[in-house]
Amino acid sequence: MESFVNVFQSIQPLEQALNASMVQQRTITSNISNVDTPNYKRQTVSFQDNLQEATNNLQSYKSNPKHVPFSNEKNGVQPVVKTDQNTINQSNGNNVDMDVEMAELAKNQLWYNAMVEKTNSQFRDLQTAIRGS
Repeated sequence: MESFVNVFQSIQPLEQALNASMVQQRTITSNISNVDTPNYKRQTVSFQDNLQEATNNLQSYKSNPKHVPFSNEKNGVQPVVKTDQNTINQSNGNNVDMDVEMAELAKNQLWYNAMVEKTNSQFRDLQTAIRGS
């Protein structure tokens, strides 16, 4: 039974990581689509730093530590979109660098694929725990 609860507890951070990756994807594609927009400032997503900080300060809001957590609990970590106001790469005030954005897009795709694979693994473990094998 304990492994069953452990699998559920490990799914919530994976769900949050997948959601953050989707926000990152939208942010990067927005930056790419605005590469020629005058005075557009690139945006970035801060999630992994927030996740690490939340992990360090993790507190339980359950009446019993064995209760299964849900994704809407107060200790959830949300991605934060930040605007980079400090750089200007083009004469029109735009600071989007296409090479940087394409590299970030590739990095985010690798992160997303890793999180999907890990989530699938957790569900396989859950299936094994349910079957009792």
